[in-house]
Amino acid sequence: MRDAYHEELDSLTDKLVEMTRLVRSAISRATTALLDADLQLAENVISRDEEVNRIFAEIETNIFELMARQQPVAIDLRMVITALRMGTDLERMGDLAVHVAKVARLRHPDSAIPADMRANILEMGQIAENLVTKAGSCVAERDVETALELEQDDDAMDKLHRRLFRKILAKDWAHGVEPAIDITLIGRYYERYADHSVRIAHDVVYLVTGSRPG
Repeated sequence: MRDAYHEELDSLTDKLVEMTRLVRSAISRATTALLDADLQLAENVISRDEEVNRIFAEIETNIFELMARQQPVAIDLRMVITALRMGTDLERMGDLAVHVAKVARLRHPDSAIPADMRANILEMGQIAENLVTKAGSCVAERDVETALELEQDDDAMDKLHRRLFRKILAKDWAHGVEPAIDITLIGRYYERYADHSVRIAHDVVYLVTGSRPG
């Protein structure tokens, strides 16, 4: 009975790691769709978000059943609580990738990103991928040391986010209102995606140590 119980707890971790892989792929493909004005790829990101939602629904169901049947305590209770929180963050990250893809779809056949902004957006996409990759490793290995590093990685995303605003608000901005709105939204999507990755890392620290980073 107890072996089966702990197999169910391990299954929660496996599902969370799979979600990190899916949302990493989603943000990668959404960034490419955005920069290349690739309508088919954007539609693929949007349609495949159902897979992320399905796994999160399984996690929720498993957690509620475990709580009802096993009444977990101590570290097992922390595990189910953090699994639910992480799953919620990952589901939201999938939604944010969809939002990026929808901007690409909206502006097709044109690119939503002016040429002089492409490098900034590409770098934000790369940082987002790096963050969720590290978060997935932290979840799988319960790696507190790496989890604590994500704050610094998120600082790089915040700097890029601020740089976007400086460019949009500069006197020599020549792209008009619509691109300014698109880029403001896109920057916010990447910034929030990074924040959710950090929240997952903080949950790993809480799971292992019983306290959250200060």
